[in-house]
Amino acid sequence: RYFVLHAPRQTGKTTTLLAMMEAINVRGRYACAYANIEAAQAARGNEEKGIPAVCDALVNSIQLYLKDDHLSRWYDDRRKDISPQNLLTQVLQHWAQHAGCPTVLFLDEVDALVGDTLISLLRQIRAGYPQRPDAFPQSIVLCGVRDVRDYRLHQEGAQVITGGSAFNIKAESLRMGNFTEAECQTLWQQHTDETGQVLDPAIFQELWEDTHGQPWLVNALGYELTWRFKPARDRARPLSLEDYRSAREALIQSRATHLD
Repeated sequence: RYFVLHAPRQTGKTTTLLAMMEAINVRGRYACAYANIEAAQAARGNEEKGIPAVCDALVNSIQLYLKDDHLSRWYDDRRKDISPQNLLTQVLQHWAQHAGCPTVLFLDEVDALVGDTLISLLRQIRAGYPQRPDAFPQSIVLCGVRDVRDYRLHQEGAQVITGGSAFNIKAESLRMGNFTEAECQTLWQQHTDETGQVLDPAIFQELWEDTHGQPWLVNALGYELTWRFKPARDRARPLSLEDYRSAREALIQSRATHLD
C-alpha cells in the first residue's frame, strides 16, 4: 500500500522512518530507502528543476543506504535523455527492476514542494503504481507536516488542484501519535539514569497535563528544565515541581515557533 504520514515538526517522523528502514532492511525481504527531498523546494513550481532535484536526492539515498551503485551509474548516463515529466517514474522503475527484491520508499518533506513540482511528483508516483512490485516500489510513504489533502497544489494563473485528485492511490493517511503518560516519564527518567539528577515525582503529573505527550513539548520542557535553567546544570541539585513550573513559564514566554 501507499501511505501518507504526517505530524507537526520535531515529533519524531524522520527518526521513526529511519528506524523502520533499518528494521526492514535487516530482515532482507525488501530493499528500503529513505530520502529527504526538501532541497527541491528551491525550484518552487518549476518541475524542470524540481523533479531532477528530487531524483538526485533519491538516487543518492539509495546509494548511501543500500550501497546500490547500479542505479547511480544508470542515472548518470540516462538522466539527460529523460524528460522531468517521466524521470522519477523511470528512476523508481529501474530501481525496482534491479533491486533483487521488492522495494520500499520513504519520501520525507514532501509537502515542502509546491505547484507543478509537487503535482508532477504525485502523478509520476501514481502512474507507476500498476507496475508494482516488479517494476515499481511495493510500498511508498510520503511524509510531511500536512496531510496530502492540504498539499499546496497551486498552479500560477490556473485553478487549484486538490491533493486527492493528484494522489488517489493512498491507502490511508496516518498521523503520528503522542507519547503515552508512561513514555513521558520513561523518557525523562533517562536523564536521571544518565546524570543522577533527581526529579520530583510530582513533576510527571503536571508534565502530562501540560503536554498530553506531544513530543516536541515533552522534549522542549525537558531541555528548558535541565539545561536552560542554569542552576540545574549542577547535577547534584534535585529538580523540584517549582523548578518545572518556572521552566514551563520560560518556554511560554520564549514564544517558540513550534508553539504555534
